Amino acid sequence: MAISRRQFVKSSGLVSLGFMGLTHLAAKAAVIPLQAYGTLAVGYGPLGNNANGILNLPSGFSCKVISQKGETMSDQLITPGYFDGMGAFENTPGKVALIRNHELSPGSTLGPYGTDNSLVNKVDKNLIYDYGQGTQICMGGTTTLLYDENTQRVEKQFLSLAGTIRNCAGGITPWKSWITCEETGLKANDKVNPHDSIGVLEKDHGYNFEVPAAANGLTQPIPLKAMGRFVHEAVAVQPVTGIVYQTEDMADGLFYRFKPKKYGQLQQGGKLQCLSLRDWKSADTRNWPDLSTDKFPIKKSFAVEWLDLDEVEAPNNDLRLRGFQQGGARFANMEGIWYGKEEVFFACTSGGENAKGQIFRYEPSKYEGHPREQEEPGKLELFLEPNNFEIFQKCDNLTISPWGDVIICEDISNPRILGITPKGEVYVIAQNIGYPDSEFAGPVFSPSGKTLFINIQNPGLTIAITGPWKSPA
Repeated sequence: MAISRRQFVKSSGLVSLGFMGLTHLAAKAAVIPLQAYGTLAVGYGPLGNNANGILNLPSGFSCKVISQKGETMSDQLITPGYFDGMGAFENTPGKVALIRNHELSPGSTLGPYGTDNSLVNKVDKNLIYDYGQGTQICMGGTTTLLYDENTQRVEKQFLSLAGTIRNCAGGITPWKSWITCEETGLKANDKVNPHDSIGVLEKDHGYNFEVPAAANGLTQPIPLKAMGRFVHEAVAVQPVTGIVYQTEDMADGLFYRFKPKKYGQLQQGGKLQCLSLRDWKSADTRNWPDLSTDKFPIKKSFAVEWLDLDEVEAPNNDLRLRGFQQGGARFANMEGIWYGKEEVFFACTSGGENAKGQIFRYEPSKYEGHPREQEEPGKLELFLEPNNFEIFQKCDNLTISPWGDVIICEDISNPRILGITPKGEVYVIAQNIGYPDSEFAGPVFSPSGKTLFINIQNPGLTIAITGPWKSPA
């Protein structure tokens, strides 16, 4: 007979294997002292360096705008707006291939072809995934930048994926490609806006697409349909198995796992699954006060199992609903995700008692993706839910630093970039003072670890932050 969630939590005796100091942090968050400029008690010091009027940074750090919306790129197209997720790859020694998402909707005037689309004839229309009948061209996609870390200059910049919708975040792969995610449930023949008399979209959306880091121009847009059609946000890849973990930016989303048939060949298909707690079916992790469900505890580790999903192209955009009915766990607006050292961190922007955010940690089984994983299942824990506005609010994109800290971006006014140490201490790296009403997005370190790249979504800036990067604890 199935035991209740309360009985399970009381009797499980499970101990977290993660950042043990966060238990203390979560319990004492309200009394953590703040230093000047909103800097917490650890880190690189107070934020006093007004860098180019855009960021406040600690002493010794500087930043440089390396790309911005509206520039003419190397392919003579226009740098699109609404910068979002990014991936960084080594190109040649000292040079970085930086692939950047653009969270644009069909018909946007911030696309790569100019406000009047007069430059669209420079592009092979077979390489635009959805031309939108020519009246509502899908403007989402990716651009690729070739950046020299020594000179701090962009040597080349070009459109690398075209014709998609609201490319929000994504993730890097061990085989040196970027998976870019469509954050939409629109499909063929849908109306883009109420003023359309008929549906104008030519193809279904809500898919992942893959862009090779070595691409030198516009790539063939091939939707990775077996990975599911839903409101995608971000992905993280387990290096050894090639398994892809996926987040869904919905208030009632699922956490997905894709097991490819062949390592590094996602177009060959595979099996899509959703995470379920082995002893707590259809768990609700959101912890909102108006829910009738039990609270999901902080720093308690739960054994998981993965449920197979069918009809993964979900024409009714109901994959998350069917998965929850099967026993999948429910999450609140999952956003950024990153694979660290044998663990996965992902953020839920609206989760928590105050709806100000949560961070979860998933520890894969040593038999991840194989039948024996039932012997030692993977484990999920609510890594952090501070419910204290001074710690962080609305964690969106995140990454893992070269020294192992979780680096998060806030999606609020006057947003900050923060780090969380293995001891559970939180520190501030930067604050957006130049464009305080715009979110940070796409944090990623260069392969050398010398540069942290970050986007300010609006007005559309990609910034390189340099300084004495090292473990600040």
